[in-house]
Amino acid sequence: MNSKLNTEEVRSFMDAVLTLRTREECFDFFEDVCTINELLAIAQRLEVAKRLREGDTYLEICDKTGASTATISRVNRSLNFGNNGYDIALDRLAGKDVPTRGGETGEN
Repeated sequence: MNSKLNTEEVRSFMDAVLTLRTREECFDFFEDVCTINELLAIAQRLEVAKRLREGDTYLEICDKTGASTATISRVNRSLNFGNNGYDIALDRLAGKDVPTRGGETGEN
């Protein structure tokens, strides 16, 4: 974890996310926390990560998602050199059994 993110406020935010139980609760929470554009940008990044893992080219991803090449590059860098967060989420969405990192509260 990036040490700049390891603050009481960020840990509390992550704990709050972990309390959400349904998609509707997630919609309610994230609509309150994020602007519409922020939420759409986050969702777009996840879709970009999915398409990069499927082998789509930057041009194909630009056409299909509307993401800029800068966004695609940033997501690609995270896929290659990040903390595997995209991989964990995408694998679990695909039904793969991925071991849990950290403890019950997400601490390492």
